[in-house]
Amino acid sequence: MPIELNETLVVGVSATALFDLSEADKVFKQKYESDPDTAIDEYRTYMLEKENEELDDGTGMPLVRSLLNLNSHQQECSKGPIVEVVVISRNSPETGFRVLKEIRRRELPITSSAFTAGEKSSSYLDAFYVDLFLTTNEEDAQEVIDSGVCAAALVKEPPSNGQSLDESQVRFAFDADAVIFSEASEIVNQTEGLETFWSKEDEHQDVPLQEGPYANLLKKLSKVQERLPGRIEYSPVKLAIMTARNSPAEMRVIKTMRAWNVYIDQAFFLGGLQKSRFLKAFKPHIFFDDQDSHLDPASGDVPSAKVLYPSNSPLKELIEKRKANKTIKQNAEAPAD
Repeated sequence: MPIELNETLVVGVSATALFDLSEADKVFKQKYESDPDTAIDEYRTYMLEKENEELDDGTGMPLVRSLLNLNSHQQECSKGPIVEVVVISRNSPETGFRVLKEIRRRELPITSSAFTAGEKSSSYLDAFYVDLFLTTNEEDAQEVIDSGVCAAALVKEPPSNGQSLDESQVRFAFDADAVIFSEASEIVNQTEGLETFWSKEDEHQDVPLQEGPYANLLKKLSKVQERLPGRIEYSPVKLAIMTARNSPAEMRVIKTMRAWNVYIDQAFFLGGLQKSRFLKAFKPHIFFDDQDSHLDPASGDVPSAKVLYPSNSPLKELIEKRKANKTIKQNAEAPAD
């Protein structure tokens, strides 16, 4: 009898987001650049030779471990599994065997997987009922964002100064605009300035913000909180908003969460302060943001993932145009040789 996943949080994760396969990826890319016709054969040989070697954690491993631990509450919850994790990889079944072997070695309760032999792994997310997809492949992440089938993120490299994380909890940290919420307010900030942004957000504080690419994921996580035993304030699922917004633009965020019936454990309205300082204290299992200026400082300490803009995003166009103008200005001001 098919299992029902309507009430289940389903996380899809690529093999390279779950485990550190950077060395294998490097082998493939170097061979592909020099001799693309034999690159796949060389990669297959490499993976078979390394089949019995253990793999290190990828960026998504702390999140996956802690999410799977939530199923220990399953007897107290009646509606199917609380969390399901699916490995969706561009490896073939043969080259992916090393990944499956590592999952068994670690005794991770991951039972579903797909190995697509080079085809876009994003094509199978809807079939697996995926709510969140973590990948190291930018093409896959962009396609998912453009399709809107689920939340998706491009994971950064595993933290080099990683802290020990509490596996009895799952701690999520989200940026606000262009992640949980639409990019509409940020476009006002970019085009009309901070003062106008503050004024409009204060004026419209009773109007819920438009949903962004992670709104449905946040709502699903809120449902998971409700399924777990005990008061929601003591839930093992902790949700935090980490945003550059500050007063008078903060009220609209809280009122939007109320309108969505979503309980947020913590909210940080930071203005110009660096998010990485607060993330290091919060210790999330994953941090989602749309800007590298926040992600790069944070990713050395906490698992971090980039939320890409849709291909037709006006905000993306604005940012790229601004970068191009900055480069032109710098080149014009550079001293002649």
